[in-house]
Amino acid sequence: MLYILLAIGCSVLVSVLLKLARRHGIDVGQAVAWNYVATSALTAWVFHPSLDTLARPGAPWIGFVGLGLLLPVIFLALAASVRHAGIVRSDAAQRLSLIVSLLAAFLLFGEAASAFKLAGIGLGLVAMACMVWRGGADEAEASAAWWWPLIVFVGFAAIDILFKHVAQAGTPFAASLQAMFALALVVAFAIQLGRRITGRMRFTVRDALAGLLLGLANFGNIVFYVRAHQALADQPSLVFAAMNLGVVALGALVGTLAFREKLSRLNLAGVALAAVAIVLATRG
Repeated sequence: MLYILLAIGCSVLVSVLLKLARRHGIDVGQAVAWNYVATSALTAWVFHPSLDTLARPGAPWIGFVGLGLLLPVIFLALAASVRHAGIVRSDAAQRLSLIVSLLAAFLLFGEAASAFKLAGIGLGLVAMACMVWRGGADEAEASAAWWWPLIVFVGFAAIDILFKHVAQAGTPFAASLQAMFALALVVAFAIQLGRRITGRMRFTVRDALAGLLLGLANFGNIVFYVRAHQALADQPSLVFAAMNLGVVALGALVGTLAFREKLSRLNLAGVALAAVAIVLATRG
């Protein structure tokens, strides 16, 4: 259970660091790019992946390229969501993305749909609608407050679907992780070079250090989650449910208590419904 708690803490820490970045003048785009330097280096150091498997016939390069493109783009969307909608909505939207992933599992991967999972999907969609509703705000603010969490919701679901595609190909986890992080690094820095060429940013040591710290938290989330599955190999549903529920709960506490994020009763109801939806969706 310790690994699950550490994974939950690292996941919420990523959102906290993104929230603090703007306050301290950190360029989030650069931080996200340098984050992939950290995750790529740590993957090589911790997992020692054998890259020979990537050159074998049947290696899922379409999935790797898709993940390499989506990971940095959706990370930037998560940063925008944390900025405009807050940690509570953003973390819940990220975790509720499993609803779309379950639909894909039924429609694309041939998984059987149980009554509990279907109920979880329906309730999750209601929860998402409740969480992104923002009454009483000006039009631009209200639009940003629901648009970015929705992008996070759909984007992380797409990432999870690509993860399933890569896993089905049988490529070892460590090698897959190394490939997608390396490709994400290239894409993230290509975006930043484009900004630099157009004069919209300049590289700084401060932003690089912030990005490496962000990468440490991001990698910690992944490695502790993997270790939790290894430690509780016969209880994958427990790990999955505890991780998602834990992030939603801790994100709600940190967002409301530490950052004074304002949530309406409907938003709070959405967070509660999200927890119930996750429980239902992860039942056998």
